[in-house]
Amino acid sequence: MPQRPKRLTPSRGPMDLFGSEVRRYRQLAGLSLAQLADQIPYAASTIGDIELGKSGCDRVFAVECDRLLNTREALAHLHDGLFDGRSARFPVWFEDWPDTEGMAELLRVYEPLVVTGLFQTPAVAEVLLYGDQQKIMGRLERQAVLLREDPPPPRVVYVLPERVLRSRVGTAAVMYEQLHRLADAVSATVSIQVIPDGEPHPGNSGAFMIATLPAGDQVGYTVSEPHGTIRDGRSDVEKLNRRFTDISTYALPATMSAALIREIADEVWKQ
Repeated sequence: MPQRPKRLTPSRGPMDLFGSEVRRYRQLAGLSLAQLADQIPYAASTIGDIELGKSGCDRVFAVECDRLLNTREALAHLHDGLFDGRSARFPVWFEDWPDTEGMAELLRVYEPLVVTGLFQTPAVAEVLLYGDQQKIMGRLERQAVLLREDPPPPRVVYVLPERVLRSRVGTAAVMYEQLHRLADAVSATVSIQVIPDGEPHPGNSGAFMIATLPAGDQVGYTVSEPHGTIRDGRSDVEKLNRRFTDISTYALPATMSAALIREIADEVWKQ
């Protein structure tokens, strides 16, 4: 006996509504998940997760379904209205974070592997995002929060290990530009602090960010496999705060960090 499809709840949110419409048009076309997957470049499991509202999708998925299911562009139109292109620029688990980031009065960031997105140059973003122009645009648009005037930009404290400055992303010229961009960003509102190589700091369990909002509430974002997670529980945020404090203990002051960043740029990456 075939398994009964799981009940959908389109009123629960945009992803659920979009997913329920995908299932409706698929069923009207008389196709199973596997049959649809055979004709578009998406796995049956992926389509199933989209229908259940468990996963977002890019606009290409909507266009492919419209083409095959003869919907007269209904799904692409719905996708535009519900997501305004955001699900193409950001993964579904991250798409709410830029709004939180944009409201923050204080951002504390720790990133152990690459320069964090708020300070990436376009060239570094292009390498890390494999040339995906929509995702690159989304990442660069986030940086506008650092330049806003009303309300004033958030205070930013960004901590990173020295090895990030010595790990190549793209060409030497790309790295040289990126490091000088980092050093130039240090200001009255931006503190960039480097943990020197050799310091046995406790920051090896992944990147995270903590946003402090105007009312004093705090929200965290942690990066882990297979994807990141927004954390707004008090216990989780307190743990992130303690972790950030512990890591920061090993970092150089901002002025010394800026000097070290320029030194590495000139010694390692200048051609």
